[in-house]
Amino acid sequence: MIIKCYKFNKKIIFSFLIVSLITVSVSCYGIISFGISDFPLWDKSRNIDLEEHKDYIKWVDFKVTSEALTKVAKLDIDSHNSDSPIKYNWIELLAYLACRNGGNFKSFNQNHLNKLLEQLQSGKTMDEITQDMKYYSYYYESYSAVLGGFIGEYSIETENEDGKTSFQDKYGIKAFLPIARNYSFSHYDDFGASRSYGFKRTHLGNDLMGSIGTPIIAVESGIVENLGWNQYGGWRIGIRSLDKKRYYYYAHLRKDHPYVPNLKEGDTVTAGDVIGYLGMTGYSLTENVNNINVPHLHFGIQLIFDESQVEGNNEIWIDVYQIIEFLKKNRSSVFMNNLETKDFVRKYNFKE
Repeated sequence: MIIKCYKFNKKIIFSFLIVSLITVSVSCYGIISFGISDFPLWDKSRNIDLEEHKDYIKWVDFKVTSEALTKVAKLDIDSHNSDSPIKYNWIELLAYLACRNGGNFKSFNQNHLNKLLEQLQSGKTMDEITQDMKYYSYYYESYSAVLGGFIGEYSIETENEDGKTSFQDKYGIKAFLPIARNYSFSHYDDFGASRSYGFKRTHLGNDLMGSIGTPIIAVESGIVENLGWNQYGGWRIGIRSLDKKRYYYYAHLRKDHPYVPNLKEGDTVTAGDVIGYLGMTGYSLTENVNNINVPHLHFGIQLIFDESQVEGNNEIWIDVYQIIEFLKKNRSSVFMNNLETKDFVRKYNFKE
């Protein structure tokens, strides 16, 4: 066997290694600096639309207490229902306070709110006050996604002394507790608790314990996106808010008669409408099975900043316990309108 030996020029080898190292470094720097979503900025061959890869919020840890929600909501509502020249925006107030407490309202400081109100009353604008707050825009957009449909103008049917009804224009809370007025329930903050059915996972909602058949209320106006059986949630309803930012999930509805008549995907529901009935279905591949131990409503809110977050690993579910506490003051009155089917409807009509 003849083995041929080749002599290589050391300078050529050294130069080749240097060029290779620089090429790899530039490539890595590009990926690290711009991020995967911005990869098309320097590699045009991928032919990806830059608009499809714009930045959007990837995570929200909602830790606003019901106490803080109640305080700033009252400021907002009172200012709009009075002759006050200053009209407060409760989401702006919350975003400012979040910058002061790192987003954790367990350390809410009334003095921070008082100082902000003094500045606003002195003539300063929120833009001026928050211009040096690095995360203000993040908190404002996040809290707008959570609470954007909760306060505003609406008209509601009211009963006059003569028994007749008429619509009155109002400004205030226009979102409702998911449990109808005069129906009792209990709950505790169980967001993130462990669940084992199917696979080990965390609980991404709040369980409201109540009686089977309790009317379930649409918290906010929106479009029914999902209706039917889910092995985890049983009979469930998924409603998307009209601004597309919030997806409301109501699960474990009643066996045999989970929904109000004729409700279907694509329907528009109004805040305060009866949409279904509390039950204990779920945890089964077989439809219409009661495999939940205690009757309750699983209620959850998913935030959607981009349609890629609708389903999959990018989903954002928030802790709604404090929201339920806040909404206890605004419940929808209902009555049974069909003795044969024992279905309920709202008592007073509502318009946005």
